[in-house]
Amino acid sequence: MRVVIADDSVLLREGLARLLGEAGIETCAMVGDAEALEKAVEVHRPDVVLVDIRMPPTYTHEGARAAIHLRERDGGLGILLLSQSLESRYAAELARAAPRGFGYLLKDRVVDVATLVDAVTRVAAGGTVLDPEVVGYLLGRRTTRDQLGVLTERERDVLGLMAQGRSNAAICRQLVLNPKTVESHIGSILTKLDLPPQTDDHRRVLAVLAWLQQ
Repeated sequence: MRVVIADDSVLLREGLARLLGEAGIETCAMVGDAEALEKAVEVHRPDVVLVDIRMPPTYTHEGARAAIHLRERDGGLGILLLSQSLESRYAAELARAAPRGFGYLLKDRVVDVATLVDAVTRVAAGGTVLDPEVVGYLLGRRTTRDQLGVLTERERDVLGLMAQGRSNAAICRQLVLNPKTVESHIGSILTKLDLPPQTDDHRRVLAVLAWLQQ
């Protein structure tokens, strides 16, 4: 099995290559940015690429976007995303579009040799590997969608206007409702979304975030 490792940290690249080498997995190239990753894949045709989601020059999502481009060109290429912290946007996009041969692990998992080798092997074989924290996050989003599903049509109208930044008065005018009715709808929305009063949380903002995540 042959892999390409893409991470801006030289120490991490070399460490991963050493761990994989001990398991008989060849690292055919190590690169530090997305452009070099795409060139390395074109030259070496690896079985799996290990890609840091955040890479130069902006350290936002260059690695993840490169992984999406690579998967579009070669549906059989195994993709194992690595991240220092939980990143959901591009991971979810890849998982939905092509779950076979896809993995996503937080970096603190890959220091364990068994976990790293198992993940690379499973991804190369067309399997799917997701970090437990990622699974928990995605299940949490599913719960949010289920909660949104119990809202009435009018409550969804109100929440949609809240998401547009409308005040209660503006919602009243838009939906031709009186203030008490709007307040009642908002109270029901917060209850159904399991957002009880908390001194440290702005429940209206949390409800809007739930709407935007659907």
